[in-house]
Amino acid sequence: MWTILLLVSSAVAATVTYDFNITWVTAQPDGFSRPTIGINGQWPIPHITATVGDRVIVNVNNQLGNQTTALHFHGLYMNGTAHMDGPVGVSQCSIPVGGSFVYDFHIKQPGTYWYHSHDSGQYPDGLRGALIINDPDSPYKDQYDEELVLTLSDWYHDQMPGLIRRFMSYANPTGAEPVPDSALMNDTQNLNINVEPGKTYMFRIVNMAAFAAQYLWFEDHTMRIVEVDGVYTEPAEAKMIYLTPAQRYSVLITTRNNTSTNFAIVGSMDQDLFDAVPDTLNPNVTGWLVYDKAAPLPTPILIDAFDPFDDFTLIPHDRLPLLQDVSRTIQLDMKMDNLGDGANYAFFNDVTYTRPKVPTLYSALTTGEMATDVGVYGSSTNSFVLGHGEVVEIVLNSLDPGKHPFHLHGHEFQAVVRSAEEAGVYVNNETMPEIPMRRDTFMVRPNGNIVLRFRADNP
Repeated sequence: MWTILLLVSSAVAATVTYDFNITWVTAQPDGFSRPTIGINGQWPIPHITATVGDRVIVNVNNQLGNQTTALHFHGLYMNGTAHMDGPVGVSQCSIPVGGSFVYDFHIKQPGTYWYHSHDSGQYPDGLRGALIINDPDSPYKDQYDEELVLTLSDWYHDQMPGLIRRFMSYANPTGAEPVPDSALMNDTQNLNINVEPGKTYMFRIVNMAAFAAQYLWFEDHTMRIVEVDGVYTEPAEAKMIYLTPAQRYSVLITTRNNTSTNFAIVGSMDQDLFDAVPDTLNPNVTGWLVYDKAAPLPTPILIDAFDPFDDFTLIPHDRLPLLQDVSRTIQLDMKMDNLGDGANYAFFNDVTYTRPKVPTLYSALTTGEMATDVGVYGSSTNSFVLGHGEVVEIVLNSLDPGKHPFHLHGHEFQAVVRSAEEAGVYVNNETMPEIPMRRDTFMVRPNGNIVLRFRADNP
């Protein structure tokens, strides 16, 4: 349940309150029945919706009975309220079984986001949903007739604790990730979206997947990209987009004037990510733009190749120039390797992350002058201490043949370099764009590199 309390100040804002009892429910979005984590006895879980300037309060009660939990509001910077960010071991402890936690923060940014569990790889069991922040001052507010939310996700029939144990095991020394059993669109399959002719719809698209990126296209319709990860962009036309897990797009689609035909919406999981593709896997999920309910739903047209829009070419609407005068460069060399237990782990600079017993934020707030000593955060947290206001450049070299998305909490990146596949490590030989595109989640190509800049303005 949720309530809205209006507040009167120099501008009208609202306090938006959600009461979330996190429980187990049974769901079968692809026809296979399994235990799923729901909210207030329901799944799919509700969207969180607010407006810039609002205060959001989420009262969470953990009624799972057998697992701890926590919520992260992905993409919200939480500037000034870092203790509300949600990652267990970083900004809070887990919410124990039977325990409660109140998330309380103000909305300072518009856009398309999502919220999800950030505890022990839990969210693919169902605890993830869209988070939509409306903007009365959107530069595109007069260019569409209706908003629609479209979520994509992969889906597993087995629960995460068992999958993770098998994945992080000596029996899986190559680190082959579990392949999903199916793909979902708005947490279902064969989705029908009723549309009217000659109207423009803004689709807020979120990939809530655990692992699989997806290609997405609307047959015989053109998308105009106007936002990625909360950053308004100059309009850019696209026939197909590619979304890694955690990426979001807002696109404008103008429907056709003829209502005689319905059109397929196709999401297709990127099978390059899978070490082996089971014969039983259908990597696609299909929905339809329904102009006429009496007309047939056409079979999607086969395509010869995937050719998605290159998000690196997007231009932010605010045209923020390239951040200059870099204060600090951090090089992160990412690889996958085995430890003595035989399991496969991810490493930055030959260090694999181990969650500290004391959340990192708590250590920063309680160690006084020692807070600037990276040693207080643990040798296996790979911590870096930044100065407030510094322009930070991250050079991320992927020493792995897979595609990998990377996300930074509390900030958005400028993407100033992104290499082709197999380009190797960055050698500082690229011309950087005057107005780089920005988002909070980027994909690094196989055995490639990416250079990112941000200002450390969120202590």
